[in-house]
Order: sequence, then C-alpha cells, then structure tokens
Amino acid sequence: MNVLCNNKKASFKYTFIKKIEAGLALSGWEVKSLKDGNGQISESYISIKKNEIYLCNAHIKAVNLKDGISSQKPTDNRKLLLNRKEINMLQGQVSQNGLTIVPIKLYSKKGIIKLEIALAKGKKLYDKRQDQKNKDWKRHKDRLNKIN
Repeated sequence: MNVLCNNKKASFKYTFIKKIEAGLALSGWEVKSLKDGNGQISESYISIKKNEIYLCNAHIKAVNLKDGISSQKPTDNRKLLLNRKEINMLQGQVSQNGLTIVPIKLYSKKGIIKLEIALAKGKKLYDKRQDQKNKDWKRHKDRLNKIN
C-alpha cells in the first residue's frame, strides 16, 4: 500500500467510529498527477447527493498535456465507488445520528487508487486537550524508557 496523501487534521478534529475503503472514479490525468504526489485532501469533505457519494474540494494538480486542450478542474467533485449497502448505511448514520463522513487518506493498492473514509463524530475542545496530554505523556514515557 503506497500512501499518496493524508488528512492529518481529521484525527485532531474528529473521533473515528468506523473506517471504510472506497474506490474513486478518476480520469487518466488525475491518476497520473496523484501518483506523482500532486494531491491534497486536507480541506476536502464528503457529500451525499441523490444516493451517490462524492469527494468534494480535493485538490489534484492539473498535468500539462501535449495538445493543451483539456477540461482539467483541480477541485472538481469525484464520485466514490461503494456498494449500495454501504451507501445506505452511511446515509442512515449521517441523517439519524448526526455523524459526518471524513476522508482520511488516499493511497494506491495494487495499482488502483483508493480512499479511506471514516464515519466520525466531532471532538469537543476538552477532548482535543485530553488527546494532546496523552500524546505528550506517551512521548515523555518513551524517552524515559529509552534512557533506562
């Protein structure tokens, strides 16, 4: 598995409940650009429209083509490829429980571009503080163990 880009803000802002792997419907230049490392999903989000799920606001840098004629839009909506059962489950969780769907990372698996998404619940300020304290304590503990 070759990770192409991460959404580091997501783990800070949200608590992940369930992670799902989804395919992406991409054109050729998008795949080429992503494999060159020109993708960003830190400001992106997932939206549900007419029983289909889309990745919105993900920035994929346009590639220079020889003919120069193309309709490359870096922040275009891209359709996620999921089973009907998964789509219905995500729709139900979002509408009934007030959860959100967050993109976590974009990676290549056996030559196919995949997106890991998660059902997530937003963290409160005190949750973020507690996570930061736990992270600092773990780092300090590891340093002490390394010295001994």
